[in-house]
Amino acid sequence: MLNHISQIIFAVFIASIQLTNALHFYVKTGETKCFFEELQDETLVVGKIDAYEKNDYSNEYFKNNKLRVQITIDETFDSNHRVFDQKSSPDGEFTFTSMDLGEHKFCLTPIYTDNTHNKIHRIFFDVAQGSTHDYVDSKSTKSIDDLTKRVNSLYEQLDKIHWEQEYMRQREAVFRDQSESTNSRVVKWSIVQLFVLVGTCVYQLRHLKSFFVKQKIV
Repeated sequence: MLNHISQIIFAVFIASIQLTNALHFYVKTGETKCFFEELQDETLVVGKIDAYEKNDYSNEYFKNNKLRVQITIDETFDSNHRVFDQKSSPDGEFTFTSMDLGEHKFCLTPIYTDNTHNKIHRIFFDVAQGSTHDYVDSKSTKSIDDLTKRVNSLYEQLDKIHWEQEYMRQREAVFRDQSESTNSRVVKWSIVQLFVLVGTCVYQLRHLKSFFVKQKIV
């Protein structure tokens, strides 16, 4: 019963959430990447983490269950007072409610449960936020159903953005491969042209020398 009530309250809280930030970045194991967000007081923040490890041989990215993402949130306006600290799984989620108005610093650090080091990671970080003041009567079944639909819609938006980011990453990889292939062909063609030019110059010099000899100029 308590679990059901908690789910209802959580649904009520995030019913008014709007998507505010979605990005991905690359970072090494143990390195920290930080982002800044201006939050109103009593703002509920819902975040979604999707972290990958780079294969050293194939350069592909994959999920490692031993990978964790350390998530911290500090109030920069209050001498970087830490208000949130959590370790997330590679595909985890987190929620946070701001207590005061001001700039907050979100930091993410990839670490391993077995102390693995020197890995490269690609992390997708999707964040949505909304006010906790937008309450409704939790006794109304229709209202709860509507809230559930809106919550599901929110997570669908996060998944869609993640898919779009993954698609853009694949497009970037294809474009990079095409650019590298084009650059390689340009370099090869330039080398061929250089050899042809040098060969032509040598031939012309020898022909010119032979002409001068026949004309008894030299």
